[in-house]
Amino acid sequence: MSFSYCSMADKRAAGGSTRFYDFKVQTMKVNKLCNTKEIVTINKMFPGPIVYAQEDDRIIVKVTNETPYNATIHWHGVRQKLSCWFDGPSYITQCPIQAGASFTYKFTLVQQKGTFFWHAHVSWLRATVYGAIVVYPKTEVPYPFEHPYEEHIVILGTLSFLIRYTCSVMWYIYVWNLIGEYWLRDVVQLEREVLASGGAAPPADAFTINSHPGPNYNCSRNDVYKIDVVPGKTYLLRLINAGLNMENFFAIAYHKLTIVEADAEYTKPFTTDRVMLGPGQTMNVLVTANQPIGKYSIAMGPYMSAQNISFQNISAIAYFQYLGAVPNSISLPAKLPSFNDNLAAKTVMDGLRSLNPVNVPKEIDTELFVTVGLNVNKCRSKTPRNNCRGMNNGTFAASMNNISFVMPTVSILEAYYKKIGGQFTVDFPGAPLRFYDFVNGAPNNAPNNTQAINGTRTKVLKFGSKVQLIFQDTSTVTTENHPIHLHGYSFYVVGYGTGNYNPQTANFNLIDPPYMNTIGVPVGGWAAIRFVADNPGVWFMHCHLEIHQSWGLGAVLIVENGEGELETLPHPPVDLPRC
Repeated sequence: MSFSYCSMADKRAAGGSTRFYDFKVQTMKVNKLCNTKEIVTINKMFPGPIVYAQEDDRIIVKVTNETPYNATIHWHGVRQKLSCWFDGPSYITQCPIQAGASFTYKFTLVQQKGTFFWHAHVSWLRATVYGAIVVYPKTEVPYPFEHPYEEHIVILGTLSFLIRYTCSVMWYIYVWNLIGEYWLRDVVQLEREVLASGGAAPPADAFTINSHPGPNYNCSRNDVYKIDVVPGKTYLLRLINAGLNMENFFAIAYHKLTIVEADAEYTKPFTTDRVMLGPGQTMNVLVTANQPIGKYSIAMGPYMSAQNISFQNISAIAYFQYLGAVPNSISLPAKLPSFNDNLAAKTVMDGLRSLNPVNVPKEIDTELFVTVGLNVNKCRSKTPRNNCRGMNNGTFAASMNNISFVMPTVSILEAYYKKIGGQFTVDFPGAPLRFYDFVNGAPNNAPNNTQAINGTRTKVLKFGSKVQLIFQDTSTVTTENHPIHLHGYSFYVVGYGTGNYNPQTANFNLIDPPYMNTIGVPVGGWAAIRFVADNPGVWFMHCHLEIHQSWGLGAVLIVENGEGELETLPHPPVDLPRC
């Protein structure tokens, strides 16, 4: 699908403009992997429309639901300064947009620029309901790196979308490069069946690069995405992982990737052979076409740090093809790390630093220690063969500080604002109920208790609090890398490591740590983040592996109002959906 634009200036109007979009939640049929299926989309586009903006622009998006499914849209990475009502997670900041209803999202990109994305935030609909957000710097403000010859938006997921337009000086090509997972099953029904079974989720049927699985999959020899490149030119790839339940490695055969942005924040340039992105993470990389003329494979494959979990192990393939290459030539293969190469994932994180020294909170007045991991609950079903397919004939769950999050029946933000009782409590513990060897001594077998406590618990933070939060992976069921996303904030990743967190030996970077919104808590390890709680509202904090979120790996932070209009959450919008 192609759209024409007359000039770069059309997309980079003066900052502070208002941009309007009309999203219709609709179904459409797609043909992949020898099968035709109906999927939920925005505007019958797969993936959905690109939201273009500039730093400090105001965005207004009317979403009309023309499907029988509930729907919401989350604007991933947008900090929603004083606009929590429009953040989008169902039953957290709003009730879903029901069939036939509409809701208009309104927010400002306050001091934000870079690569973001939007996605559904109800059930598993984000498997197909997603798209990119590209926010340019203000007019006449250059990138802090070599200006690329072309830019390609690579959504690691399901997408094929090309926009080409000409400027007065050069061509720019913006191509969705989404990486993710493709499912032949109805994903809404699949989630229901997985949760009812008590067992694990099945693997995706394919990985895709811009909606194309590539030649490794059935009926996909010609279903391959391709980037045509000019020898000697440098390209900016905007990578977005829109997958559901897998983290992924990404590489281009015989070409280096230089990371210049992570989670929509500039970084010091860091050159590597491959990158790893968890679901919800974005990354901008520079690639120079400096190899002999030919066709080079772009590969996306699994990173699976958990033990004894089935997963899709066939790589998606695209082509990085030089102009002048022989048509139909064999592509040179890209080398990906082994699926369980934890060091390869760590090496990427080790290279991330903020572009300049930053103002990290030094004096901490609120400290939280949060364990993240899986649980096995006792079987309470009268039909255990159908409903208790987890470890030890139990049912899988997930938790933070052993509290498995349960969605309320009214959004927490509305209940908090209107003082509606019975929807949530404010007793989320600031530390685990008991400490033990989280990594090596977790209770994994009966009669030890692997049970989680169910609850809709929240933690209240005073406005202006300087928060340090330690995430600790646990080995109940298995240790695993968990991509934890915090709504409403970016945070400084001041430290991380393997084993159990020890404040006496932990090394922190308080000079130039990366500023992120989704952090991969290392397998069998910990991560430390810091931020100032200066955005009032109700903010979801959860694992971005969808099955873990469904099992309850999440919690909610409530940030109180400060003083005055600029520190107070406004009234709810008049068209706020009702449950």
